[in-house]
Formats: sequence, structure tokens, C-alpha cells
Amino acid sequence: MAVSELLSLTLFITFLCAVNNGRVEATHEIYPQFQSLSAVSVHQLHRTAFHFQPPKNWINDPNAPMYYNGIYHFFYQYNPKGAVWGNIVWAHSVSKDMINWKALEPAIYPSHRFDRKGAWSGSATILPGNKPIILYTGVDPSDRQVQNYAVPANLSDPYLRKWIKPAGLNPVVDPEAGVNASAFRDPTTAWWLSGHWRMVVGSKRNHRGMAYLYRSRDFIHWIKAKHPLHSAPHTGMWECPDFYPVLLSGRQGLDTSVVGKQVKHVLKVSLDVTRYDYYTVGTYLTNEDRYVPDNTSVDGWAGIRYDYGNFYASKTFFDPAKKRRILWGWVNESDTTSDDVRKGWAGIQAIPRIVWLDPSQRQLMQWPIQELETLRGTNVKMNHQMLKTGDHIEVKGISAAQADVDVTFYIPSLDKVEAFNLGWSLTDAQLLCAKKGSKVQGGIGPFGLLALASENLEEYTPVFFRIFKSSQKHIVLLCSDARSSSLKDGLYKPSFAGFVDVDLTDKKLSLRSLIDHSVVESFGAGGKTCITSRVYPTLAVLENAHLYAFNNGTETIIVENLNAWSMKKPLRMN
Repeated sequence: MAVSELLSLTLFITFLCAVNNGRVEATHEIYPQFQSLSAVSVHQLHRTAFHFQPPKNWINDPNAPMYYNGIYHFFYQYNPKGAVWGNIVWAHSVSKDMINWKALEPAIYPSHRFDRKGAWSGSATILPGNKPIILYTGVDPSDRQVQNYAVPANLSDPYLRKWIKPAGLNPVVDPEAGVNASAFRDPTTAWWLSGHWRMVVGSKRNHRGMAYLYRSRDFIHWIKAKHPLHSAPHTGMWECPDFYPVLLSGRQGLDTSVVGKQVKHVLKVSLDVTRYDYYTVGTYLTNEDRYVPDNTSVDGWAGIRYDYGNFYASKTFFDPAKKRRILWGWVNESDTTSDDVRKGWAGIQAIPRIVWLDPSQRQLMQWPIQELETLRGTNVKMNHQMLKTGDHIEVKGISAAQADVDVTFYIPSLDKVEAFNLGWSLTDAQLLCAKKGSKVQGGIGPFGLLALASENLEEYTPVFFRIFKSSQKHIVLLCSDARSSSLKDGLYKPSFAGFVDVDLTDKKLSLRSLIDHSVVESFGAGGKTCITSRVYPTLAVLENAHLYAFNNGTETIIVENLNAWSMKKPLRMN
């Protein structure tokens, strides 16, 4: 980290400490007056069609996705009584394809002393004998965060509807002396190594993010290791940690317990201070039970994100049926709490993604699960279409409010790239996107898609590339800029952005965007950089939404091929 970045980070943390009496906290805002205010009616205008969300009320973290006996189980934090955070239970839905879902009764809810004030996030592990078990965080009457477990009441029930929390054995992990009991949560999926189960619990010590390591022979009696699996200074609370192996090559996923020479490991943490998910790629030193990030991975705020937009508290699981690792992530709202109460719902889940290691071994790749393609309907194509300066060409013939769009751009004149200003920071893509925008003319770019656009472009969400040139290489920026997304005031409308580590030898860039009424989920360069934006247009809704390919750069861009599909609705959970 550069000295200037470290200074800025230190000043920001100092500010947070001042306003929070020395405690860096950024957990869910609490609105007691709304927590149990049930929706009389549910406003449908901005509800998604093919993303996961229950019929009404608040959802947040994906808890413990798992595959068991031919069924995908998805547990998530849910308020059954209102559209704001509170009254949290573990809602439970099941599916055979992770697209069409059936909702069941909540699996876990506060009922004992060890979780009386909260049943928070956790993970699932499949034990030998094909026996699933859940680890989760409970909040006791003294507001101490403790780790508990739950098991199915009836393994012969294919849906595992009922879960038991053995009162005589819980909690299985208590915060010992020296552990911050108010910041000690979200146990990971466990892995087996050398006769012991291991799992990680997220925490902090002062402003140092901590991944505490615990070991157990029987999954009930856990002992804290002398040192954490990993930690990093100036990062604050590490929520929802996730630790898993990835193969050095190929897309195949691995069971969480796999180690070996052909494997790297990924440690993901959700930083409570920034509300973004960051990960590193590195080496798991099994003889020391330590994780060491590679020198190409940076811990903390300057590190790599799964997604550079509305995406938090994510969780992966291994899918043994198709040998893949699946990533779930919570996509929160960008409107106000009063808007959420009025419309009767808040929060969705991103489309499940497969994740694998990029051939560079410096980052992960992500792509929507193939099952999503079963929802594709009407298809339109565009091939070899020139986009000159100022062009915006409409993609007609589909429902632009709920669509899957996959486009490859060809860039004939890479020698006309704008020089990268040395005053711009390679760690602050969002600031650069806000400065440049989709209308500020460059050499190569901005070019891309105008999603959820009104006919006369009073509203639109641009997802676009800009290409710069440094002394050594091309620098590619991907933006999803919500500032022009809605005429409504009071919304959070950021210029989300991330840099794309891509080789432009073939002069091509690809972009896939999943457009679903109030969300635009985008995958740049085959999934190297992902951005999810929540937007709430007032004009560009339903049949009045439009989709355009555009170019505001000085150099012509060619749409080599574009495929766009209207998306059908899956079978809903209700």
C-alpha cells in the first residue's frame, strides 16, 4: 500500500473511531418502529422477475447454501414481519436447479438462551455418513455472539424441513478472554485435515481484522488455535469469512477439505466498515494452519472484490453434482428505508455464479450458472454493427426490462487510446468512473450498453468500458454508472467501477448484463470484473424500458456480435 493510501485509510479509521467512541461498527441500521410492520400490499413495479427474492419483507445474507441428496438448499437471513432488518430467522428454500424455488418454513429462529437475541449467519458442512450440520452465530441475553450448531430432525425428509438445536450442547464456541464478544460471528464451512475439523470465525481486535481458527475432532467440542488463520491491520471487522480451495487450472470446483500442490486457496471477508466483499488468493500452509496471501493479492480496501457494486455477505459452497463451486451474494437496496416499508420488501440475491481461478492465478473468474439460460425466451442478434462517435443503436425485439444480454466489442484502433493520467489512482476505479462518466468523450470509449433506458434517454443505466494507455500496458475500466438511472431524488446512485485485468491482443472485450427491473448485474471480459447495480427508474419501466448499444469515444467501435434474450419468470417461491 502506498504511503498516501495508508495515510488516507488511517485518517478515515480515526474519523470512524471518533464518531463511534472508539468502536468501528457498521452493522445493519435498526428501525424498531418498522421491524414488525407487515406489508399490507406489495408494490411490484421494481421487483425482480428472475432473481431470488421472497414475496415480501426483508432479506439479507445467504447463510448456508448446500447440495444434499439431489436438492439444493438455500438458507438466508429473513424478517418475516417487515421490510427492514429485525426479527431475523433462517428462511429456507429448496430447488433442483437453483432457479425455480419452493419456500419452506424457517429452519432456525431464536428460541434458546444461546440465540435469544439473534440467529445470525453461518454455514453448512456435510459430515461423513452424508449428514448435514449447520454452524451459526447466536446472540445471547448479554449481547455476546456465540457459535451454535443445528442438525436435521429427520434425515429421511428430502427437504430437511425441521432442524434441532441441542440445548445441552450449545453454544459450541464461546468467545474466550481476549476475543471481542460483540464482534465474533459467521462461522465458515468446516474442512477436515489431519484428524481434525477446522473452521473460521470472523472478528476484529481493535482495528485488526481477524479470522480466528478453531479445531475439533467431533464437531461439538472446539478449541481455539493459538494463532488466527489470517489477520490484517486497519481493516476493521471481518464479517462472513469464506475459505476454500481452487484448482490452478480449469473450472472444476473442489470440496472444501481438498489440499495439495495443484491447489490455491481463497480467503474472502466482508468488511463491515466499507460494506464490500474482498478476497485474496494465496497458500494454505497446512503444517502451520496459516493462510498466506500471494504478493499479487492485497488485504483490505485496496484488494480485489468479487463485485464492485451492491454485493455483500457472500457465501460459496461446493456442488458435488456438477463439480463446481457456487457463489451466492446479497444485493441490498439503494433506495430509502421509507421506500422499502412502502413497497413492502427489501433485498434480493444475485444470480448464483460459478467461480474458478483465472489462468493468471491472480484473481477469480465468475459466471452465472448455466441453469439460468433455461429462462431465455425471445432472442435478437446484432452482428458487425459499427458504433461511430455519438451513436446509440437500439436493441429491439426483446423485453428490455428483464433481459440477458451478451455482447463482444471489437476495437480497431487501439493506437488511439487516451493516455492514463499519472494523477489517477489505480486503486480508485470508482472515482475515475465518476470523473469521466459515460458522456465524457475519450479516445477508446466510453462504449457499452445503456440499460433500463427511457425512449428519450431521460433515464438510463450505462454499463461501459473505457481504455487508457500507460507506459507499460492498456488499462481497462468497467463502469456501471447509476447517476442517470432515475429522475427520482433521494436514491443512492453511485458510479460503480472496477479495473479489468485483460490482454487486448485480439482487440476484443466482452460484456454480459442481466437486466431485471431494478438490478443490472454485469460481467466484464468473461467474468474478470463484475458489477451489480440497484436502480429505480421512473420512466424506463416495464414495456417502456429500452436497451441501446452506444459509443461516446472518438474512435469507432464494432459490435462484433450481440445476443439478447427476453427472460421468463421462474416458478416463484410462493
